[in-house]
Amino acid sequence: MSLHLLHCSPDDKALATWATRHRLLSPDGDNGYALHALLTAAFGDQAPKPFRYLGTRQGFLAYTDQPPAMLHDNAALATPDVARALGLESLAVRAFPTTWSTDQALSFEVRVRPVLRAKDGRERDLFLHAVEAQPPGEQPINREAIYAEWLRKQFAEQHAAQLLQVGMDAFRLSRVIRRPQADETGQRKPRTLSGPDAVFKGQLRVGDSDAFTRLLTRGIGRHRAFGFGMLLLKPVRSC
Repeated sequence: MSLHLLHCSPDDKALATWATRHRLLSPDGDNGYALHALLTAAFGDQAPKPFRYLGTRQGFLAYTDQPPAMLHDNAALATPDVARALGLESLAVRAFPTTWSTDQALSFEVRVRPVLRAKDGRERDLFLHAVEAQPPGEQPINREAIYAEWLRKQFAEQHAAQLLQVGMDAFRLSRVIRRPQADETGQRKPRTLSGPDAVFKGQLRVGDSDAFTRLLTRGIGRHRAFGFGMLLLKPVRSC
């Protein structure tokens, strides 16, 4: 399995203009769907994901299993407005590790949307679901604890990794743009969804190397193609 880390520096003004023109900017300014659409326009079915946009200073990061030459070739075919919005002139790609030592400790950061999907397709905040399911008279439920336990389970699947430390670094309720399935007229009108938007930081211990690489490649939780779920890694600091 090959894995690469992609970086570029989107032009915020051009990105906002493109998103507004295509009606893909949420009321809260979330640009997840706009970036998803731009990546699809530039790279087609091989659009990198999961991804994370960290703002003007740190730029855009994404994982991809596509070779650098193909990514640069596709980027060269992008229209000027797409290339300007994504900052493709600054595109850089490097190989990312796919082999990990068992029990290797790493620091991590991840932005997630902790929701569950009901049978009717609607999404439900995991915290609100836990509150409604709680028996009367018990101690109040802590939002961070509910999300952290969900996150532990995501890491533990197939023994990918164990969380050593975890804390919620940021939280808000955000509104995002999504396009549902086409209606009877064939239209896919954008709609706004509100839900939890949390950033977690902590330390992990790698379990199974292949499973951990699959976790990186796939991402964590839902909306992974729209700016959520990318696991950012750093060496553990000694102080």
